[in-house]
Amino acid sequence: MSELLLGMRLVGVQYRRIEIAPPFGIGFGIVEGRAQFHFIARGPVFLRTSGGALQALGTGDAVLLPRGGAHELLSAPDLPSRDIASFETAPLCKTVGAIRAVPDESGGAKGVLVFSGCMEFDLGGMHPLVALMPEVMMVGTLLDRYPEILPMLEAMAREACTERAGFAAILARLADVVSASIVRGWVECGCGGAAGGGWIDALRDARLGRVITALHRDPGRDWTVAELAAEMGSSRSVFAERFLAVTGLTPLRYLADLRMRLAAQWIGRDRMPIEAAAHRLGYGSQAAFSRAFKRVIGQSPGAVRTKAPAGAGHAA
Repeated sequence: MSELLLGMRLVGVQYRRIEIAPPFGIGFGIVEGRAQFHFIARGPVFLRTSGGALQALGTGDAVLLPRGGAHELLSAPDLPSRDIASFETAPLCKTVGAIRAVPDESGGAKGVLVFSGCMEFDLGGMHPLVALMPEVMMVGTLLDRYPEILPMLEAMAREACTERAGFAAILARLADVVSASIVRGWVECGCGGAAGGGWIDALRDARLGRVITALHRDPGRDWTVAELAAEMGSSRSVFAERFLAVTGLTPLRYLADLRMRLAAQWIGRDRMPIEAAAHRLGYGSQAAFSRAFKRVIGQSPGAVRTKAPAGAGHAA
C-alpha cells in the first residue's frame, strides 16, 4: 500500500493564519474534492464536526480532515459559528492570508492562533482509499511511531508565532508535509483497522496485492487474465474467482475503472490532451477511449476538460 501511494498529491491551495480572541466560532464549509488541515499554534480549540462530535485540540495539535466536510473551530463547545469567508483577510503571500480578530484594547493579550489549509488531495488510482479514512485524522496518534513529525510541528509553532521573514510560505510547505505524513502513517499502520470491504481486503492479501500493484504500476499495458493470474501465482480460474470474490469486480473491469479514474485526473487536473491520455493508457483510437471513458465516468473526456477550472494543474 505504501508503494501505491507514490503518486499521492496533497498540495495546499489556500492557507490562513488565524489569530482570534475568545469567545469565537469559525465555520468551514464543504469544498468538493478538498481536504482541510488545522494546526493549533496556540490553543485550546474545540473541533466540532457536522455530526456534532467534539474533539478538544491543544497547543501543538494538528488534524487533517481528508474529505474536508463541514466543521467548526470553537473556543467553547456550545458556541455558534461564523463562516470563515466572512472574516476580513489580509494577504501575506500568494496563497496565505491573515485573519486577526483580537481587540486593540486587549492590552497585549494574545488570542488563539491557528494555521489552516485547504488542500487538493489526490491519490490517483488509489482514490477509493480516501472514502475509507476517518473523518478526522489526528497527528497525535502517530507521534509515538513517527517521532520525526514532532520537529516539524515545533517548526510550525515557531513560524506561526514569531512571524519571521518568509514565515507564511514556510508554514504552507510544512503544512503540506505534515498532512502527507499523517496520511502515510495511517496507511503504514494498516489503515487504522478500517473495514473497507473487498478493495482494502485485496490490498491486505499479499498475493492479490501483487496483482493490484502491477495494475497500478502499468495501467496502460494490455493485460490478460492469464498474465494477472501469473502475478498472483495461480491458475486463471482460481485467480479470477478470488479477485471477484474479494473486490466485487472482475480483473478487467477493475483495470477499466482504474484507467478512467486516472484519465479523468490527467485530462481535468493536469490538462493533458485527450489523445495523449488515450495513448498512455493503451488505447489505439481516441474514439474507443472516449466510449470507455463515458461508460465509466458518465461524461465525455471533453466535458471533463471543459469543466476543470483554469490552472487546475498548477495549484500552489
